[in-house]
Amino acid sequence: MRVEIRNNGVPVAIITFHTNPEKFDSDYERIKFFKELHGWNQTVPKNGKKYEYRRPGLLDEIPHVKIADSAFMIAMENMDRVMSYFQEWSDKVECEMMEAMIKDRGKIEQLFHEQ
Repeated sequence: MRVEIRNNGVPVAIITFHTNPEKFDSDYERIKFFKELHGWNQTVPKNGKKYEYRRPGLLDEIPHVKIADSAFMIAMENMDRVMSYFQEWSDKVECEMMEAMIKDRGKIEQLFHEQ
């Protein structure tokens, strides 16, 4: 039997993670992990008005596709930045990465740019 492997797709990584709440020092620290990853909207009241500001997280800077609350897909070229972030939290967050290939380059560009 002959197996042919074609490398005509776009390499991506699917990342899943699980936080261990009992390992965080406080709820504040756990929230900090999520804010640094996903970013957040801050509302500031001033002079009877409310001003909203976007505070970016790592995934605001990296094109990604959210798969579930604790799973997302990124282009393989951004893998080092994401894994570096999870390494900082490795004592409190379990992270797994799976490599995949998406054949349709147009589809992957559409997915990563629809945010």
